[in-house]
Amino acid sequence: MTLSDPAALAIPLLALLVGLAAGWAHFASLRYVTGLLAAGRLSAVMLQMVRLALLAGLLVLFARNGAPTLLFGAAGILAGRYWVLRRTR
Repeated sequence: MTLSDPAALAIPLLALLVGLAAGWAHFASLRYVTGLLAAGRLSAVMLQMVRLALLAGLLVLFARNGAPTLLFGAAGILAGRYWVLRRTR
């Protein structure tokens, strides 16, 4: 797969958008999880494990579609992280 073909760029661009949404959801839910942990709720540990498993599964899915898809998806996750951190400061 080469990125010179416009059709070959569709999947990585979709991964960028999915990564952005997943990154935003993952890092936005971190505040909720830390609140539960601070309150001593053990359900927060399971919720944290689910958050990490979902993000890891998404990254594996990106990787199975090739390096460009993984790079674009990871960039989307980082952009989602930046978006959440910018809102909380």
